[in-house]
Amino acid sequence: MASSTGNEKSVNPVLRISQLDALELNKALEQLVWSQFTSCFHGFKPGILAHFEPEVKAFLWLILWRFTVYSKNATVGQAILNIQYKNNLSLTEKYQPLSKQQKLWYLILTVGGRWFEERCYDLFSNRQLQSFCKIKNYINFGAGLLKLCGLVNFLIFLQKGTFATLTERILGIRSVFCKRQTVRQVGFEYMNRELLWHGFAEFLIYLLPLINVQKLKLKISNWCLPIASLSSSENTLTTHCKECSLCGEWPTMPHTIGCLHVFCYYCIKTNYLFDMYFTCPKCGSEVHSLQPLKYKIEMTEL
Repeated sequence: MASSTGNEKSVNPVLRISQLDALELNKALEQLVWSQFTSCFHGFKPGILAHFEPEVKAFLWLILWRFTVYSKNATVGQAILNIQYKNNLSLTEKYQPLSKQQKLWYLILTVGGRWFEERCYDLFSNRQLQSFCKIKNYINFGAGLLKLCGLVNFLIFLQKGTFATLTERILGIRSVFCKRQTVRQVGFEYMNRELLWHGFAEFLIYLLPLINVQKLKLKISNWCLPIASLSSSENTLTTHCKECSLCGEWPTMPHTIGCLHVFCYYCIKTNYLFDMYFTCPKCGSEVHSLQPLKYKIEMTEL
């Protein structure tokens, strides 16, 4: 990774969200490496890594440190976001990479600190002696104090935007951009399309319940399929009694609305209650009166 040769004032400050994103990317990489490593031992006896898990993790993090911070002055998450570490203790205005002492102390405080915490937890978890209990209490007190200092450091980081972790503040290493950042061109075409579509969808949701779709469908069908004059075989009401004009089945409790067509009582009643201006779907006649059919249909007509 090429280091910037410009002076410190020309380096753009790294955004807080970029530094936090780099930390999250580092955690995701560590979890991915550990999951891939443990998958190699699925065929072995369960618990084979339980006794040596802190040491194995420390070895893996040591390899990551060797090819990231030690060689490139940046973690994997920082390299993805065009960020690297700068020696903030240098008196010169030009960019200075991390010294070997800072890199080694970074390894000790990060990798060594996590290994020490996990190993101490395993050593003192099942010991009941008084001396071990005192050591365990001291270690717990120290871990709690470090977490409290980390919280205070994070609050200062949110205010000033430098030194996202306590290790960076102690060692005097600062996150800077590798290259000068250009002004980002933000396009709003996609956002405008989304806002327009959501507005149109809300308008349709408000408008559709106000439209009588069934009546509109009947009007369109009457316009597209004009009703021809009735043939001589359809001049009597008895010939129309064999099917309901709405459901097409044999009419149950047949009723008429004043035209030559017959309807089931429940079909015509529900449609009329739903639409007071209901018309016959075949002839377009309005409902004048709902009356039961008085003509008798012979069983032979079935």
